[in-house]
Amino acid sequence: MKRYRSHIFVMIALAIVLAGGWHSSLRNALADLRFAWQSRQVSGNIVVIAIDASSIDRIGVWPWPRVLHAELIRQLQKADVQDIALDVDFSTPSDASSDRNFAEALQNAGGSVVLPSFQQPRTDRTTLHINRPLQQFAEHSWPAVVNVEVGRDGLVRHYPFGEKLDGKFVPSMAAVLAGQYAEKRTPFLIDFSIRTAGIPKVSFADVLRGDPATLQKLQSKKVIVGGTALELGDRFSVPNGVILSGPVLQTLAAESLLQNRALQWTSGVVTATGLALLALLMLFSWRRLSAGTRVALLAATAIAIEAGAFALQAVFPLMLDTSLFHIAIIVYIAATGLDEIDIRDLLGRVAESRFQRVAMSLGDGLICTDSNYLITVWNPGATAIFGYLPEEMIGRSFDKICARDGTTATSPFSISDAARLAAGSVIEFDGRRSNGEVFPVEASFSGWQGTDGFQFGAILRDISVRKREAARIKYLAEYDTLTGLINRNTLHGELEAKISAAEANGHKVALLVIGIDGFQQINDMLGHTCGDLVLRAISQRLTAAIPPAGQVARLSGDEFAIAVPTSDIGESLGRFAEQIGDGFDTPLLAGNRHLRVKVSIGAAVFPGDGRTADELLSNAHLALSRAKATNRGGYVLFEDSIRRELEKRLTLEAELALAAERNEFELFYQPQLHLADGRLIGAEALIRWRHPERGLVSPGEFMPVVNTSPISDRIAEWVLQTACAKGAAWERAGHKLRIGVNLSPSQMVSGDLAISVAQVLANTGLSPTSLELEVTEDILLHDEQGALNTFLEIQELGVRLVFDDFGTGFASLSYLKKFPLDGLKIDRSFVLGLLTNPDDAAIVSSTIGLSKQLGLSVIAEGIEDRSTADLLARMGCEEGQGYCFGRPMPATEFEAKFLAAPTAVEVA
Repeated sequence: MKRYRSHIFVMIALAIVLAGGWHSSLRNALADLRFAWQSRQVSGNIVVIAIDASSIDRIGVWPWPRVLHAELIRQLQKADVQDIALDVDFSTPSDASSDRNFAEALQNAGGSVVLPSFQQPRTDRTTLHINRPLQQFAEHSWPAVVNVEVGRDGLVRHYPFGEKLDGKFVPSMAAVLAGQYAEKRTPFLIDFSIRTAGIPKVSFADVLRGDPATLQKLQSKKVIVGGTALELGDRFSVPNGVILSGPVLQTLAAESLLQNRALQWTSGVVTATGLALLALLMLFSWRRLSAGTRVALLAATAIAIEAGAFALQAVFPLMLDTSLFHIAIIVYIAATGLDEIDIRDLLGRVAESRFQRVAMSLGDGLICTDSNYLITVWNPGATAIFGYLPEEMIGRSFDKICARDGTTATSPFSISDAARLAAGSVIEFDGRRSNGEVFPVEASFSGWQGTDGFQFGAILRDISVRKREAARIKYLAEYDTLTGLINRNTLHGELEAKISAAEANGHKVALLVIGIDGFQQINDMLGHTCGDLVLRAISQRLTAAIPPAGQVARLSGDEFAIAVPTSDIGESLGRFAEQIGDGFDTPLLAGNRHLRVKVSIGAAVFPGDGRTADELLSNAHLALSRAKATNRGGYVLFEDSIRRELEKRLTLEAELALAAERNEFELFYQPQLHLADGRLIGAEALIRWRHPERGLVSPGEFMPVVNTSPISDRIAEWVLQTACAKGAAWERAGHKLRIGVNLSPSQMVSGDLAISVAQVLANTGLSPTSLELEVTEDILLHDEQGALNTFLEIQELGVRLVFDDFGTGFASLSYLKKFPLDGLKIDRSFVLGLLTNPDDAAIVSSTIGLSKQLGLSVIAEGIEDRSTADLLARMGCEEGQGYCFGRPMPATEFEAKFLAAPTAVEVA
């Protein structure tokens, strides 16, 4: 029995280690060493787009509106990236407009975007809640799990191929990027020998602004977008003391898959076989070799085993679990030395020496005390944090560094409190530096029974910077940095709270949305610095105008909001809105300027105008839009009719978009004649909508909506293309007519009208002199200089420009001087009363005379009888159009009536 005592001792030790699972720590430590010894380069196929501190500072708000993520996706499409993975939470709704924008960006990306899902504990911590992307986002993206498992040592080592969420397998983000996500594959060990320093990273802000060099780096790459800023908290501890951000960890897992480095531990059979061979070796050599030789043999065996494990891991995605081998070897060495040395004393000296080396090399503060709480260990990290030298603190009470009168912690702390804490508990308390400064400290306490009694140890960190950054992030998320007012997100929460309180006591809550009239002009004329001063002055004036229970928020660039219980107004909501507006009769002081500013106000009241914060905000905005459209400088209280009108308009916009897709629009042509001889000289192209159910729809019903909707450009381009194509066909048939086309405001805003006209003329073959573009005053109001430049470019093509509806606007005469026009069109409102109204006759006669002096052609519209036509001819008007000559008609009817007959037209 004595012969086998050492081997039995080894077996018992191994059994105890296995039962307690203690070998896992050694296994992990050995694996970490192999990772440290090996070095693999990243493939470079995956790039991290970092939401870093620089991006947060440059954008200036947090959280970011989703329109920024939408723009990022568009920029990435321009860079021709392969796959886009966003490690960002999209499970809750944001601003409706931003959400729609983001959903459109996902749809345009064609399914190349991966959005995260993850599980997190509910507030009761007894069940898990699954955060998924909103349905409108999930429809156009790939789902992926981003959860990772944190080991008992607080480190992330394993990574899953996916998880089952509500019974359905969802692949992990790294597996999706690597294209390897078989459902039945077990989690793998991430290969931490792949060096994260080589992972390509670019800043979110650089991609967002379309930096060419940055976009070039992303071409044909896969990208992961996520937070790397320290203050965002998306951090994970991994082996060898490294802390990685979430997106970098996901990238490292994907790199492991792409490089076929999804590591797995060898089976227990291999370990058992190796241990059996080691036992046989020791049985054979125990009595044949000296103690020193056996120790050398065991050491050589340990080195050989570890070298083999290193080589195996370097070549194959396998990790040999050598922990039990080393434990067995250590126990064999201990058994060998039991009779040779005082093992306890040796281990004590080794442990103490090792502890001292570790303690002195820690970057964090390490302080140990004896059972009386007197300091026995004080490392350089503690000196860096508190400012005391070791000789000043050894033997002093731990409480010397505790600020008992501190203000940053919830309650004063004493070292005696640590006795009640569980081992490894992390707490925060106020510390005091040698200069008296009080600052927040994060500490992890442990206690153990030493040879000299019970002792305490604490690892401490200075978290003052982290606290300041967290406070800054919180401020950015809740307040407007320019005015100091609460922002939209905070207002939403405060409004919900007011609604809940009002609902409980039967009161009402009013929400006023205030828009600044003409604020863009202030920015354009005086600069954005002056505009910022105006916004601050407005916020101060609004704050001073509300009762104590009210709250003022800044919603966007030039919009503010006031939320107030109606019981605190003391009068009708309309009167309160008037007082807010009247408060701006006094000029604002912006720097050294006094500026007069007018505001428009829209208001909604809970519960009549909405029962939630979202409904109140939406309806108050609708009322503001009505105020700006019909009562600028005044106020409008929300009514259901406002929303019904909007819904009617939205329905009409949808029908118009569908009509454009179905080719339900067509052009009618109204003849234009020479009044002296009835000769046909041209035709005005007029759009009509042939609805499948309602028949022919009047332009007056749908064109105002078209001109202010996104499809305006598309329809205007179609009109120009179709009219020119028809005119070219008539020209080729021998009928050279002047084709009149009305311009829309959107064509002028786009800035490339001259280019579009040139392309249409080239595509259709119409002679430039046969095209006549009609412009109205509303087209010229927004950008006179831009319109002038465009008109000059159009006239260089040989195309005519005619001022339509002349005399009905406010500045028509000034436009004749400013813009290069070829002709005028007298509005029908003057022509209809020409025979009976002397004032109309005088206006028409003056217009004709003025045009002749300016060298402009004149055409009168709205001629309904021969007498009017004759009078116009006598006044000197050469051209005309109207029902007298022909109503607007389809092209086929126009051709049959005017182009198949002599060019002179007889009228009654």
